[in-house]
Amino acid sequence: MPEFLDLHGKTSKALRAAADTGMRRHGLHLGQNLLLAALWEQDGRTPGELAATLGVTTPTVVKMATRMATAGLLTRTRDDRDQRLVRLRLTAAGRALQEPVETERRLLEERVTADLTAEERHLLLTALAKVHRATTALLAEQPGPAE
Repeated sequence: MPEFLDLHGKTSKALRAAADTGMRRHGLHLGQNLLLAALWEQDGRTPGELAATLGVTTPTVVKMATRMATAGLLTRTRDDRDQRLVRLRLTAAGRALQEPVETERRLLEERVTADLTAEERHLLLTALAKVHRATTALLAEQPGPAE
């Protein structure tokens, strides 16, 4: 019985639901916080740049950006030098979410790891990083759907 896969799947699903609840308190859908975080780090990126940073497709970023522009969190502007490029820029409302969203994420992390010792937390993060690297390498080895 694949114990790790089952426990990780259940944990991942529960964490995602808890994080989604937290993001909804700030008017966001889960994932939009990641796009905002990338723009807080470097405003004015293109959808393609954001997609590469977030590990998603460009159409996913475009769809998310459309919703976020409608919500007043970002704007789309043409690049000054290359009019074919669109740049996503935060509005004041988008910038204002940084502190509350980062606090929400920190509090969630603190709550779900509260029963861990400092050593257990360190070991968990180290082990998860190793699992992530191994999984990413496995995916890179596998042929895609068109191959």
